[in-house]
Amino acid sequence: MKKKQFKAESKKLLDMMINAIYTNKEIFLRELISNASDAIDKLYYRSLTEKNIKTKKEDLEIRLSLDKENRTITISDNGVGMTEEELENNLGTIAKSGSELFKEKNDKKKDIDIIGQFGVGFYSAFMVSNQVEVKSKSIDSDKAYCWSSTGAEGYTINECEKKENGTEIVLSLKENSEEVNYDEFLEEYTIERLIKKYSDYIRYPIKMMITRETKKEDSEKTVTETEDKTLNSMIPIWKKTNSKKSEEEYNDFYTDKFYDYEKPIHTFRNVVEGRVSYTSLLFIPSHAPYDYYTKEYEKGLQLYSKGVMIMEKCSDLLPDYFSFVKGLVDSEDISLNISRETTQENFQIEQIAKTLETKIKKELETMLQEERENYEKFFETFGTQLKYGIYSSYGMKKEMLADLLLYTSSKEKKYITLKEYLENMSNEQDMIYYACGETIEKIDLLPQVESVKEKGFEILYLTDYMDEFVLKTMQDYAGKKFMNVADEKMNLDSEEEKLALKKANEKNQELFQKMKEYLKEQVNDIQYTHRLKNHPVCLTSKGEVSVEMEKVLNAMPNNQNVKAEVTMEINENHEIGKKLEALFQKKDFESLEKYTKILYAQARLIEGLTIENPTEISNLVCEFLSK
Repeated sequence: MKKKQFKAESKKLLDMMINAIYTNKEIFLRELISNASDAIDKLYYRSLTEKNIKTKKEDLEIRLSLDKENRTITISDNGVGMTEEELENNLGTIAKSGSELFKEKNDKKKDIDIIGQFGVGFYSAFMVSNQVEVKSKSIDSDKAYCWSSTGAEGYTINECEKKENGTEIVLSLKENSEEVNYDEFLEEYTIERLIKKYSDYIRYPIKMMITRETKKEDSEKTVTETEDKTLNSMIPIWKKTNSKKSEEEYNDFYTDKFYDYEKPIHTFRNVVEGRVSYTSLLFIPSHAPYDYYTKEYEKGLQLYSKGVMIMEKCSDLLPDYFSFVKGLVDSEDISLNISRETTQENFQIEQIAKTLETKIKKELETMLQEERENYEKFFETFGTQLKYGIYSSYGMKKEMLADLLLYTSSKEKKYITLKEYLENMSNEQDMIYYACGETIEKIDLLPQVESVKEKGFEILYLTDYMDEFVLKTMQDYAGKKFMNVADEKMNLDSEEEKLALKKANEKNQELFQKMKEYLKEQVNDIQYTHRLKNHPVCLTSKGEVSVEMEKVLNAMPNNQNVKAEVTMEINENHEIGKKLEALFQKKDFESLEKYTKILYAQARLIEGLTIENPTEISNLVCEFLSK
């Protein structure tokens, strides 16, 4: 028969199909198997409505075979098949979908679960083949026909021999190139991997003869055996009823599909019906992947449509602050782009993402309430990501995430939530107090912490580098402002005590001014305080940047030499205060300068800050010790 030309703008359009629409060559197998599944679906549906078509569901299957010698892959099905006219229309016209026409003829009934929509999947075969032959016999015809093409040059259709209805596609693979090793598609393990990855949940068995070589016992001889193996699982675990699943099955599925060596710390399945219906199966890992806090880490859930994997990592389904979640979403409602590799930007994905966000939060809250120990383990691993969600959104996500945060309490040195902190607050307390430091032990020794604890107030101990940035972003929780115990504005004195302190500071302004001159603008101010109990001195911060924030910002690679505005506060009731006043009165300014520098160095060391002149301070201390 004379070669025919494609009815579309052949060469240009087919080149686009092969080189532009599909980004991954291995997709060809998914597409051809999906088409085979559609053909079987059509036959099965017709067998339910047409008495002359008799078929048993258990006999329906898709079969693969590999021929390394001739470098061919064969994909066959015993579905509805195609007539000569259908071969002409469906394969001779690029982007005409027989599956879509079938659905239209049947009024797009919901129970017809046809995968193909656009009629271009078949042409992905040319990404790996230099010739494609399609033998097909329709259930409605006694004759079989062969469609053959080497690409954009055109195709032929000839009558051929085929006894049973269905379609057989033979791909003659291209020769290997520097960029692509096409031989890998002739390896059984490659085909098994691709079926598991993309087509594991096609509802009909995908079978292939597998060759196994084994050594006989007590012999060096190798025996070659063949096995007719079903490569796909067919029924997704997320579609089984709860009574048919066990925790162990879910754990095995997770470790196998997501390449983890530990079972997840929490698993949850969700079925949603509405404008966008979907089933999700999500896992919270028990540990972070090795690359989780790097730029290389890719978030996202596996996205399935009618059991066929469309995307391995659909990032649009998860917000960054829930990027630790692994799992999948299966929906029949999502709109796909023409290659079925990615989804179109549409409201379905946005809607699924919103409901998933709410569901994940709810599950984390359930963990927090019912599995506290597990939740605390989870938070130690992924808590930073939740905090970053608040910080990076400029506080817009605090309603979503604030109740999931944990901080160590000064009272029992255990994790508590912000809600639990409020429940423990006394009536006279109007703020949420916190303190920052490298460790719980170091924070507990801070001079500013001592007096707050003495008054019976609970303090949140912040040890994560971004903790204070998060609280500054949140500003408040349930109407209660956050207050750093090292903030200059922090004052638990009575009105009478405040007045007495004000008078003492006014009286010694000249002393403090002299001390500031010795420190050469290293401090914003010097004053007496009542916030200290036994300690002689401390630093407090003024403004938005605290001492702890200064340390964090200056430790970053793009060090901008940030300086917190600090006040050196001296315990009015400590002997050191009286000593300073006496030196000033005697005009012993040389000793006053030495005392001032040592006190300031002490205050910086207490805060975990470096000393610019450690040798000078060491010499001064030794001088006083030797007297």
